[in-house]
Amino acid sequence: MTKQTLKIDTILARAGINSDQATGALASPIHFSTTYQHPEFGQSTGFDYTRTKNPTRATLEKTLAAIEEADYAIATSSGMSAIVLAFEIFPVGSKVVAVRDLYGGSFRWFNDQEKQGRFQFTYVNTQEELLAAISDETDIVYVETPTNPLMFEYDIAKVAEKTHAQGAKLIVDNTFYSPIYQKPITQGADLVVHSATKYLAGHNDVLAGVVVTSDKETYDKLYYNLNTTGPTLSPFDSYMVMRGLKTLKLRMEKSTENAQALVSFFQEHPAIKEVLYPGKGGMISIKVEDVAKIPTIINSLELITFAESLGGVESLITYPTTQTHADIPAEVRHSYGLTDDLLRLSIGIEDVEDLKADLKQALERS
Repeated sequence: MTKQTLKIDTILARAGINSDQATGALASPIHFSTTYQHPEFGQSTGFDYTRTKNPTRATLEKTLAAIEEADYAIATSSGMSAIVLAFEIFPVGSKVVAVRDLYGGSFRWFNDQEKQGRFQFTYVNTQEELLAAISDETDIVYVETPTNPLMFEYDIAKVAEKTHAQGAKLIVDNTFYSPIYQKPITQGADLVVHSATKYLAGHNDVLAGVVVTSDKETYDKLYYNLNTTGPTLSPFDSYMVMRGLKTLKLRMEKSTENAQALVSFFQEHPAIKEVLYPGKGGMISIKVEDVAKIPTIINSLELITFAESLGGVESLITYPTTQTHADIPAEVRHSYGLTDDLLRLSIGIEDVEDLKADLKQALERS
């Protein structure tokens, strides 16, 4: 059986297996060494210095490329470093069409880049606006799908077709769906980024990012910049992401099952006026009837944790207005629907009846 025929479940479960031919270790070894001995003058084992290439990180990157059905993957020190790495292969003055509803950290960096004249951004609110905004002057199209936190979905194949027709490149943030529900490279994306801190690693215990591509020239530029600027993922963190990947499909399926059940619960609850959910995945946003009761709701939760981030095995609740999206000016947030009555939940793998009971008592106290 060739590796190309393996299903994603198998690739994930076997991440790191057979990576140590010397001992046959089942788990991938963690290679902490920063430097590597050359066999003799003029020869290399393929590993010279860990910023450039590390055996543990290389094993992880091979797995990441395989599950995205891409040819190349680069593991970075965080999700934001992955975004920065992806953008920095483009020249100064590049024009970007980006979705307006996106992670606050991405907006913060985009905003700084525009102030410095590094990139020019045009923001859009819908797929129709996005397609209309892409022109022969566009260099980059940037899409989160589903978006954070309004959960809008974009048709990647359709966006890629228009992007390429105008000679631009498409970058897709695939953090929320992961390769379990979406493989943007197969739909025409040129680069895919992840905050691997989230679903890929899955346990809220490692900070990591990923950039994926199937274009050799693009990969070479990414690799050069990675080696030059150094936002690499450490050997230990590479191992931690690899360990988390082994249960990615199981975790995604369980969080989806739980989220779907909670969507029905929210839709029937009088304290909730709107539920934003794309149909799969573990991310739900809700808008409450009375914004003044949000502190009471959050403070009354006993099982669901009030914290930033997402994608772990435990359920979290976030208030984007003061947390993840606080750097976006209020008037901008409100203009596209990110209002102060919105709460974002990352649903974990707990028993859904326990989650319902916790939400029910918190909403009733409010």
